[in-house]
Amino acid sequence: MFKIKLKNDLIVTVREASKDDAQSIIDFYNIVGGETNFLSFGENEFKRDLEEYKTSLTNSKEQLNTIILLVTLNEQIISIASIHSSQAARTKHVGTLGIVIKKEYWGLQLGNSLMEYLIDWSKQNTITRKIQLTCNEDNTKAIRLYKKLGFEIEGIIKEDTFIDGRYYHTVLMGLFL
Repeated sequence: MFKIKLKNDLIVTVREASKDDAQSIIDFYNIVGGETNFLSFGENEFKRDLEEYKTSLTNSKEQLNTIILLVTLNEQIISIASIHSSQAARTKHVGTLGIVIKKEYWGLQLGNSLMEYLIDWSKQNTITRKIQLTCNEDNTKAIRLYKKLGFEIEGIIKEDTFIDGRYYHTVLMGLFL
């Protein structure tokens, strides 16, 4: 567990998720899904069986190349940051990064701090050699941050998502450690 001081001087707590957080995580994702079009799901579209999700969180904690971090303020989740990795020998060196921040905490340097932490964590876990992520083409602030941290665009998936009557491309990015 550690603390991050945000740009507005709020201090938030960062800790690893556990199976006891399953319902709170599901609830968080279902709320933030309605705050932005940059996620692969919308409001109340993060459907998970609670017991299966608890098992998934337990399994994640046992993997050396996977981490799920919860950022909390007053015991409430305001962000989730993760690196998920396969355990298959051929692909376990690649971690998929995801960060979701509640809209009221955007622009406070939280995403940058979490990205830097996850990159450092990946360098130290002795397995991960590449971090990959996907991003909606319109999420220009995030793309700028990723490029600043060394990520490169590796490809574009055309018309990969359909939101509010419009098709969007998905940008594939990678960082070699």
